Formats: sequence, structure tokens, C-alpha cells
Amino acid sequence: MDSPGYNCFVDKDKMDAAIQDLGPKELSCTELQELKQLARQGYWARSYALRGKVYQRLIRDIPCRTVTPDASVYSDIVSKIVGKHSSSSLPLPEFVDNTQVPSYCLNTRGESAVRKILLCIANQFPDISFCPALPSVVALLLHYSIDEAECFEKACRILACNDPSKKLIDQSFLAFESSCMTFGDLVNKYCQAAHKLMVAVSEDVLQVYADWQRWLFGELPLNYFARVFDVFLVEGYKVLYRVALAILKFFHKVRAGQPLESDNVKQDIRTFVKDIAKTVSPEKLLEKAFAIRLFSRKEIQLLQMANEKALKQKGITVKQKRQFVHLAVHAENFHSEIVSVKEMRDIWSWVPERFALCQPLLLFSSLQHGYSLTRFYFQCEGHEPTLLLIKTTQKEVCGAYLSTDWSERNKFGGKLGFFGTGECFVFRLQPEVQRYEWVVIKHPELTKPVSLETTTAASPHCHSMSSDPADRLSPFLAARHFNLPSKTESMFMAGGNDCLIVAPEASAGPRCVLTPEEAAQGSPGRDPLRPTPNQPAPFSGACPEKPGPMEPSSALLLASLGPP
Repeated sequence: MDSPGYNCFVDKDKMDAAIQDLGPKELSCTELQELKQLARQGYWARSYALRGKVYQRLIRDIPCRTVTPDASVYSDIVSKIVGKHSSSSLPLPEFVDNTQVPSYCLNTRGESAVRKILLCIANQFPDISFCPALPSVVALLLHYSIDEAECFEKACRILACNDPSKKLIDQSFLAFESSCMTFGDLVNKYCQAAHKLMVAVSEDVLQVYADWQRWLFGELPLNYFARVFDVFLVEGYKVLYRVALAILKFFHKVRAGQPLESDNVKQDIRTFVKDIAKTVSPEKLLEKAFAIRLFSRKEIQLLQMANEKALKQKGITVKQKRQFVHLAVHAENFHSEIVSVKEMRDIWSWVPERFALCQPLLLFSSLQHGYSLTRFYFQCEGHEPTLLLIKTTQKEVCGAYLSTDWSERNKFGGKLGFFGTGECFVFRLQPEVQRYEWVVIKHPELTKPVSLETTTAASPHCHSMSSDPADRLSPFLAARHFNLPSKTESMFMAGGNDCLIVAPEASAGPRCVLTPEEAAQGSPGRDPLRPTPNQPAPFSGACPEKPGPMEPSSALLLASLGPP
């Protein structure tokens, strides 16, 4: 077989070793669904020439802003920008955030060309303020471009995409940071075993998850990254989340029960990704990625918007020193009669990332405020979300994360009505740490997502959300997204003058019922976590124990996690 006609930027020996050229030479597919399947299967992955043609076609079809720099612009500006500098000594644009240019299978000329292209992109896109993924994208595209100008044009079209439903590359620190938070939320839902390991070995778990894009754009070997990029160009940003989650799952599978290779889990994951060929093939990595039942693109977009809003409210819109940006619970100034710093950090690792930015504010304590539910509601109204903690005389500690303002109870005209979202969860800290979340999250087969268009006529009392998607407290677990037996199936909060309930109205099982009389007498109502016989538990993993009487001195504590 003839050697493929590599361009002048590629090291032939490295390329031959990384990707064998044995595949088909043409692609006649035009249907999107078929194209998705071919991309996932790696149809053009084993043909250098065909991959170049497919990249050209897919990038040409990206909808872009009216004025998008093309190859002719590069030819006009490159000599002015580079000047008399040696290409190898050219500085990188600030927006790459000190990210190194991955060589992949480029030769010296190719590595220098990447620097030139990045500087020209910076000249044409002054609005890009933070884009550490771009060096990897440009380096990959250069392998499959005729010349520097063509590579420049391809990169510009990816950056200039103006389809609001097709997010491609983060170009600001706000977008990048909210993507990291969104990834943390997804890990919390879909990689709980790996998440538990990260919490155990790192002081700030979000510092670990902030590295997720680097795993893909920089650490993955070329033959893996190119396979990911093939699907990314067809399906968009969601693919990146899928692959990063799959990487974390494989890392946990390989390293579970083993001592970490260093004191820095971030570095351990980077090393694992660099050497991923020792563990899993590109095919198995993508197979694992697409086996994850991820939320819809629309729901992830809403979550990203909510995270961006939380960052804006905290004033985090440009890069700054990342000292405890995320973890608001500091050992030196944290004190509680109910939970230790370690236990509070366990809770913090379960809280949606946009609220982990906030310093908890004590709203109610039975030691200070007594056991009046009227006083309880008075203290907590106007705050969302909140964290409820209960301690018993037997030293058991349990609690709940409550997504919605307790003032929502007033919408039911004095009757007991349910509200809240599927983001609510209950937990136990003593005698052992355990979280119990809505069973639908772990078993999505119990229901099917429904389109947003068919659910706009929901009952008024089902939601407390504004029309602005960024204001919605639970953007991806709202009841309207599911075909549920009851419209209140994902609502877990109810409160009246004589009791407070944390459990779904649709469940026939026991609920967490707390009355002021029971609290004062040291008896906490029925078990919040135990289902009745033959009745499915509302929270996955529900346990059979019943909490004992509550500790009079510190039985109830309610803290606000939302912005002040």
C-alpha cells in the first residue's frame, strides 16, 4: 500500500506509528444520524486522506458569523504579526493560559506553525479572553490541513460558530469555569464511586475537576484525541463531557484500592490519561462514554447557564488566584455542634457546584430558636437552597438538601402541598456517611424524558421557577422534563403549621414528618429513609434504620447555601 501523502508539518514515522492508514478513501453519507454512527464507529479514523476531507466538510458546514476570517486573511496578516521573530520563539497568546502546544505527530516546522496560527487568531479574535483548549485544536487540525492558511480558516470557523444550540469551544474564563462546575455536577450524578474517591484524596475536589478539559485537550494521545474530535465535530460539546466522565470511570476502576502514585491526584489523572493506551483502547473509551445515560443537551445547557449566573453573582468572571474559590467551608472558621469539618465537606461534595461557591449562613438552630415551626419558617423564608441537619441523642446525624424556598408552601392556601425539585436529597452522616437521592436519577428507565415543547402547559403550582432559564433552581431535574405518574413525583418538600415533610407526595411509604411537639420531646416522627414493604423507595438506596430521639441541645440546624 502506498504511503499516505502527509503534509509538510507531520513527522511521517510518528504518524505511521500512531495511526495506520488502512481505511476507506471516500464518504458518501449525508444524513446526520448516519454520520453520527460512522463518527462513533471510527469510519474515517484509519484514513489520513479521508479524515482530512471529512474535517474540511464538517467545518465548512458550521454556521458562522457574517465576517469570519478565512485563508486569505491569514496570508495577508501573518508576515506583519510574526515579523522577524523566529517561529520557535514566538510567544503564545495570553488566552491559552500558559498551555503548552502539544506536538502530537508534528515535526519542528509544524510546532512553529501552530504558534504562528495562534497569534494570528488572537489578532482576529480580540474578544477571546480564555481558551486553553485552542492549542490542541489547532495542532490537530494542522495534521489534516494543506497549509497554515487552511488550518487557520478551520480554527476560525470553529471559534466563530454562531449557532446558539451548538456550543463548541469555551472562549472566556466565565464559560470555562462554568463548564468545570457543570462537569463537577455530572460527576456527582454519574460517577459517584469516582467522586467519593476524589473527595477522599483532595482538599478541593473542584480543583481536580477544573482539569477536565486538559485531560482531553493536551493529555490524550493523538489517536484518542482525534477519535474524540471526530465525534465532537458531528455532535458538539456534550461529547467532551461524556469522554471525560468515561476517563474518570476508568481511572477509578484501575486505581480503586491502590495507593495514589503521588500526593497530587490531579497529576495522577494526567499521567493516567497520557498512558491511557495501557488501560483501554479508543474504541472502548468511546463505548464507555456513550453508554452513560447523560441528560439532554438542553438540560445541560440550562445547568451551564445556572452555573454561569452563580459565578457572575460571586464576581468570578475573569481568572484570579484560585485559593478556595469553590470550597466555602474553611476549617479555621467553621464550628458546629452537629457536624465536623470533614462531615461538612462530605455534604459540600454533594451540593450542586453553583451553590458550593457560597458560604453557608446559619438560619435556624433549635438551641437558639427553640422548636416552633412558625419561627422555623420565619427564619428560613427568602432563602434557597437550604441544608437541614438533625442530631439524635444516640449521636445519629441525618439531614436533607432542600432545593426550594420554604415560602412556596404559602401557595397552597393553608393546605399541605408539595413543591421542590428532583435535586433534593437526604443523607445520613452518623453512624456512617450515606447519601440517598431521587431514585429516577439512578434508574432513568423508570421514566422517559419529554420534550420541552409538550410540557409548557404545566399546572401553576408545580413550579416556582421564573421564565428565565438561568433563574431555574433545578434546570435538569424539573418535573416537566419527565413522564411521571404524578406531576408532584419529583417534589419532596411540604410544610404546614403542624408539620414539616421531606418526601414525595406520590410515595405511599413513610415520610420524614417533623412536628414541633415531637422535636421538643425528642422524638423525630417517622423514618425519612425507609420504604414500606413492596413499596419502592423515593430515594435510591433507602436504608431501614429509624433515627432515635433528637439531641435537645442541637437537634435542628438550617443553613442557607444560596447567594445573600
